[in-house]
Amino acid sequence: MAASPPEPTVQSAPALPGAHELFDPYSILATLDRRLEGLDDPRDIRAATVAFLSTARQDAMADVEAGFASHPRAARETVRAIAALTDGIVTAVHHVATVKLHPQHSAADGEKLAVLAVGGYGRAEMAPASDVDLLFLTPWKITPWAESVVESMLYMMWDLKLKIGHSIRTVDDCLRLGEGDMTIRTSLVEHRLVTGHAPLAQELRDRLWSELFDRTVPEFIEAKLEERSARHQRQGGQRYVLEPNVKEGKGGLRDLQTLYWIAKYIHRVERAVELVDLGVFSREEHLAFWQAEDFLWAVRCHLHLIAGRLVDALTFDMQVEVARRMGYADSDARRGVEYFMQDYFRHATRVGELTRVFLTELESRHVRSAPFFGRFFRRRRKLRDGFVDQHGRLGIRDEAVFLQDPLNILRLFAEALRTGILIHPDAMRLVAANLDLIDDRMRHDPEAIRIFMGLLLKHGNPERSLRRMNELGVLAAFIPEFQPVVAMMQFNVYHHYTVDEHSIQCVAALAEIERGEHSDDLPLSHGIMGSGINRRVLYLATLLHDIGKGRPEDHSILGARIARRIATRFGFSQDDVETVEWLVRNHLLMSDVAQKRDISDPRTLRDFAKAVKTRKRLDLLLVLTVCDIRGVGPGVWNNWKAALLRKLHQETAAALENGLEELNRDKRQNEAKRALRHLLIAKGWDAKEIRAELGRHYDSYWPSLPTETQAVFATLLHQIAADDIRIDLRADTDRDATRAAFVLADHPGIFSRLCGALTLMGANVVDARTYTTRDGYATAVFWIQDAEGRPFSEDRLPRLRQTILRTLNGEIVAREAFASRDKPKKRNREFRFPTHITFDNEGSDIYTIIEVDTRDRPGLLYDLTRTMAANHIQIVSAVIATFGAQVVDSFYVKDMFGLKLHSDARREALEKKLRAAIADGAKRAEA
Repeated sequence: MAASPPEPTVQSAPALPGAHELFDPYSILATLDRRLEGLDDPRDIRAATVAFLSTARQDAMADVEAGFASHPRAARETVRAIAALTDGIVTAVHHVATVKLHPQHSAADGEKLAVLAVGGYGRAEMAPASDVDLLFLTPWKITPWAESVVESMLYMMWDLKLKIGHSIRTVDDCLRLGEGDMTIRTSLVEHRLVTGHAPLAQELRDRLWSELFDRTVPEFIEAKLEERSARHQRQGGQRYVLEPNVKEGKGGLRDLQTLYWIAKYIHRVERAVELVDLGVFSREEHLAFWQAEDFLWAVRCHLHLIAGRLVDALTFDMQVEVARRMGYADSDARRGVEYFMQDYFRHATRVGELTRVFLTELESRHVRSAPFFGRFFRRRRKLRDGFVDQHGRLGIRDEAVFLQDPLNILRLFAEALRTGILIHPDAMRLVAANLDLIDDRMRHDPEAIRIFMGLLLKHGNPERSLRRMNELGVLAAFIPEFQPVVAMMQFNVYHHYTVDEHSIQCVAALAEIERGEHSDDLPLSHGIMGSGINRRVLYLATLLHDIGKGRPEDHSILGARIARRIATRFGFSQDDVETVEWLVRNHLLMSDVAQKRDISDPRTLRDFAKAVKTRKRLDLLLVLTVCDIRGVGPGVWNNWKAALLRKLHQETAAALENGLEELNRDKRQNEAKRALRHLLIAKGWDAKEIRAELGRHYDSYWPSLPTETQAVFATLLHQIAADDIRIDLRADTDRDATRAAFVLADHPGIFSRLCGALTLMGANVVDARTYTTRDGYATAVFWIQDAEGRPFSEDRLPRLRQTILRTLNGEIVAREAFASRDKPKKRNREFRFPTHITFDNEGSDIYTIIEVDTRDRPGLLYDLTRTMAANHIQIVSAVIATFGAQVVDSFYVKDMFGLKLHSDARREALEKKLRAAIADGAKRAEA
């Protein structure tokens, strides 16, 4: 029996722009009907429908993807085309269900069904792997016919591998559930008829506005803004998180969608451009909205196409491929992925600005209340001339008068910092629209410079003004040399922030130290800040220390030249200009020496002291170094680094004050022996035992270890038998590490085997020393941390001891065990760390320093030390510095005769073997 045609009121939505021609609503149903002619069995009808639509959808998606590839940085057409394609699928499936599978034989009022798109699909925006969110709408109760239609539609769409989110509701259900559930209400804001009974969809629309939306505007706005705040916290709370979530993160698509939801709820707009006519956005602001949305959708579409599934996290490995697809190329100075992420963060910043603009409009119309924070200060602070309190925010009394003096732009930020009142977004809009007032004349104006330096120095929390100035473009306008690093990503896992945000975080860290917030954790830095230090020099150097990044030249050298130019323009004295320049050029020096060199070596200390020259520079450099490390990101600073820097500062200060002759190896050796003698006497040792212990070690042993560690070795060596293996494991909380001390009969390769055993237990070696006694025992000590950079917990120490013993006894072969543990994380594979190996015979009086800079992996230290042992290289100490996925291992070594590696041929041969070990290990890890 032939099915009756649908009623005139049953219709599909108009085709969306970008719809694929195959899914033209005027042809697709006729084509499908012809394919289904002669089929009566419902299973055959469903199978034929799925087969036809599956092929057609694949062909259409291929065309959509090809079109996207031709404009890979703009996805507006693509997301609309995918939504239109989905409309065609849903329309076709609905047609088969209502005409072929469950035809109506009567036109009862209750037998009506409208299929609505909701959520992002309702907005007609879909990425390749987006869910298809559908609302099946019936007039009153859900009838058996409607249930059958919905069931058949769902089965066909599931067979088409669509991810369906669906609900079946009456109009009354929608109103009732929307009243109590904000998620449901939000999805209903964006409902759109796809196919079915059009009057029913119109009834829902009319009743939603008249019975729900119009009376709940303030409630909806506050709920959406609270939801936005909670979402930001879940995503890290920062716009410049280096692996952002393009949908949910701060400055992402969801923020733009939140603005649109609120705008539609208040103004019933269908498109963001309508907000311009309503006076909410200017034309320029709407253009920024449009560009950010287009860019973010492009990124999201690429993510879905690369992964073949719904993925919104822009992880490091994804960033490289997305950048490549979007046409970002490497340059001599930076990788394409870094240019891509800089664009990403600039768009995210603009999204933040648009949010502020929109919220201001809500407050001005009393739809949303101003923050309590602003109102609190409004009652307590007297504002300077030209400024007013606007709903608890700092506003401008007369915009025309304000713009007559460009210095008022800086005064706005100074007044906000002085009073603690947040700047009104209208004032921010005015500033952002008039950045051209900040010209060369203003940049050289002494009063402008005084105001800017006051922002850094006077109020104790400069990061707040710096961050807002940076977001609005004021910082880069006043210091044009800062512009290239704005939103500049550093493509490595070590730095958590963009270069500009890192610089501001460092200034924040400096201000925290000066405010006394870390006096217990950072007593040395806190004391220096209170000792009359040159704050102007230190704050400016801290802000500018990375300003040279992103270009082919060494950023410290280039940055020093730039900093000199800026400090000169700021009117600093010649001595202060030179100090700022020196600090920027050498801002990595103290960190490198402390983390990559053996600071117990007198030559290291002498060379560092000669580079620093004065106690004033030493103090400034220490504080800058602390702030630089603390500004990298959460968890980077720890007690181990603090202890290294304190020791380096203490030893260097003594040398600078008492003369470099204080750094005498014989003198340090005698002091070390004297300290150990006193400690052993206190422990009850007799004179004969003490003499034996002091005579047991070679000269190199004495200056290199803390006295308490030498006392541990003395105990372990006491009455040791030839075949004993003695181990002492204990937490060294002052250094955030576990100290692992070993004493056993010396033999070639023992240091390497110990490295292998420790690494097998997941230990990160941060420092190591190994010596041989005159009677043939190896004394090796390692400072190790767990994966979180902390000492090993007590309950893990017994297993650690057992693994070490089994490895030393040959029961575990470390090289074989690493085969399954050495794989790098997928997200880290795209980082480029070319291997650099250097041999330094000048950095130590008695050792050759071999420095290996390469990609980190669990078995690396074992491979390097095993290779050296196989080539008869004696490792005396190893200093391990890890920077995310990069590691710098420094080995103090001698040859088998106790000499430096003087032979060029010997060094070249060893370098070749070390490189081979690194490459072989990397291949093993990738296998």
